[in-house]
Amino acid sequence: MITIAVSDFRAHIQKYLGYISRGEEIVITSRGKEIARIIPPENKIDSARKRLKELAKTAVLKNVIDPISVSWKSLT
Repeated sequence: MITIAVSDFRAHIQKYLGYISRGEEIVITSRGKEIARIIPPENKIDSARKRLKELAKTAVLKNVIDPISVSWKSLT
């Protein structure tokens, strides 16, 4: 995380946008107080993989090959 004054951010905005695009978080201050926080967008592929891993932990696998013991009528 990078902390900078708003005046420095204004003067070097391209430089700091480069940091953000590389995943760096920036805190902007005015007179020593935090006034803004810029965070890069999350990587959608990584967050989707993380969510799938979480779902896989709760999955219940059953035997789908053997016939079931319950009889049912077909439509034909």
